[in-house]
Amino acid sequence: MLFASATLVSALLANTAVAQKCQGAAPSKAIVAKGFIAKVFASGLSQPRGLTFDSEGNLLVVERGRGITAFKITEDAGGCLPTAGAKSTAIGNAQLNHGIDLSPDGKTLFASSVSTAWSWPYDAKQAKTTGPATTLVTGMSGSDHTTRTILISKKAPGTMLISRGSGSNYDIRAKTIGSGFSQIRSFDIAKVSAKSVAYTEGKVIGWGLRNSVGLGENPADGGIWSNENGADQMDYGSSKLDIHETNPGEEINYHGKLTENSPQHGKNYGYPECAATWDTRGMPQTSLKVGQHFAPNPPRGTSGAVTATDAACQGPNYVAPRLSLPSHWAPIDMAFTKSGSVAYMTSRGSWNKNTPDGYQLFAIDFKDGQPTHPATSKSAAIAILENRNVGSACKGFVSGCFRPTGVAIDAKGRIYMASDGTGEIYVIGKSDGSSVHDLAQVEPYVRG
Repeated sequence: MLFASATLVSALLANTAVAQKCQGAAPSKAIVAKGFIAKVFASGLSQPRGLTFDSEGNLLVVERGRGITAFKITEDAGGCLPTAGAKSTAIGNAQLNHGIDLSPDGKTLFASSVSTAWSWPYDAKQAKTTGPATTLVTGMSGSDHTTRTILISKKAPGTMLISRGSGSNYDIRAKTIGSGFSQIRSFDIAKVSAKSVAYTEGKVIGWGLRNSVGLGENPADGGIWSNENGADQMDYGSSKLDIHETNPGEEINYHGKLTENSPQHGKNYGYPECAATWDTRGMPQTSLKVGQHFAPNPPRGTSGAVTATDAACQGPNYVAPRLSLPSHWAPIDMAFTKSGSVAYMTSRGSWNKNTPDGYQLFAIDFKDGQPTHPATSKSAAIAILENRNVGSACKGFVSGCFRPTGVAIDAKGRIYMASDGTGEIYVIGKSDGSSVHDLAQVEPYVRG
């Protein structure tokens, strides 16, 4: 299969001297898209996951088994990529495992464990919390998919979203909206700060979402987006054709806006009854298109009867993805530029394929709040930073292969990407020194 790489078109003129000086910063194990440079920002971390920046420009990192660490940013005198400065512990809590965000005023820090979402008063000048935790949402315990991503809306002040995945590969509990599994729900921060609530008391933004780890709000229009990890070990049809190598597609889903009563609110996105098509060549029903829902059999090694049909999955009761990604890429996070014209996303990489796939930071172009590519596209994802020789370097999750998790963009337009597999954070910037916030679009070219 061919994968996309990219050259970004900048509104600024290239600074040739800076580009030449900084071009050699890329790690040897990485392939960096034309027009970009990258280097390791920090290493030796404990499975770094979620990232965010506070109002003083400190990078906050969720380290599994430790808590939240704050890094000062040390700028390079020559205009190249920054390095990690002094680090400190913002929160010492070994339960924290992924979710992190800040209130729009930067004075409240939010984070989560497998079971609970909390908030703390936060002082960015000290880069630490200044008071005890307030329990906000409980009742989210589960196995298998244990992250509880938090998104604090900037367009709908006082609203918090929490994504909770399934408890297994094929979790039949997700068929019931009241179960609270495989859903995104919203909460009134003021109300849950006064009295904590169970997850199932939140408003359903979307359900039938197997494991939507990545959540993002497009600053252009306030649209809410998630990226979805599809099921493993899947087969299809009465002959139980093994399709797991190239299906189902991972999903990028649209959930409307929190500032209005969007028709997408409360909709079912298919799981576990429906899945998205990626490789139409491997499907016996040749009329299926990329991104179109079909009704798979319960994955191999699980029990349960097929309760939907392809026709039902393509009907009005289910919402198909706005875009699809290659199977088993495991998308983890997303970060929009200030204009909302580009979303940078991470693929932690496959385990369920004979040939490893994904393991990259990639970009999706947006215009007027929506992706520029149609729902049937197979070329919307544009690789920005990827492992060299993925097929061999990432087989068996070897330590030399980075596994992208959290992603965030700083005020100067540099991208920061965590890798939990290697305990690193990478910083990625434009080779001409310009800001990714100034980019109107990504211009892809195909690399074999």
